[in-house]
Amino acid sequence: MIYIALLHYPVKNSRGDVVTTSIANMDIHDIARAAKTFGVKVFYIVNPIKAQQDLARKIISHWQEGHGAGFNPSRAEAFRLIRIHSELKDVLSDIKVQEGREPLTIVTGANIRHNFLTVAELKRLLKNDQLPYLLIFGTGFGIDEEKMENADYRLEPIKGAGDYNHLSVRSAVAIILDRVLN
Repeated sequence: MIYIALLHYPVKNSRGDVVTTSIANMDIHDIARAAKTFGVKVFYIVNPIKAQQDLARKIISHWQEGHGAGFNPSRAEAFRLIRIHSELKDVLSDIKVQEGREPLTIVTGANIRHNFLTVAELKRLLKNDQLPYLLIFGTGFGIDEEKMENADYRLEPIKGAGDYNHLSVRSAVAIILDRVLN
């Protein structure tokens, strides 16, 4: 059973400072659709800034209740997977209420270099037990080191054809979900 979270804080900016990143409309759309496609139970957006949460709710509302719901019903269906929280601890609590236990956490990132779980190992874990797992994706320039260290697992980074490795988070989510859940 897999859940995903898009973490906007604490993440790093290009200078390595810990920051809160802005919510991006296309991340909501593309990640919700990928989550629905691959059978994710809930897609969490984690951002502590109320104005950013309100923006996400407005976007979601448009596609669930507004003109967008009638225009594109399949998007409304995908958007039903989304929940918004201020902090990762709130996500863990929400999953605990649903599952009766906190999930095992898995962080991802382009800069993970060692002590990581491979995609094949994660697929085996998901196949062989019924525990809840939370796959956490970072925005900006990656998840803060403390959050990385506190996770139960770190998933191997996506490797491209060369040295360039700076995918959009929505692309990374789709690739990882395909590799892990297919």
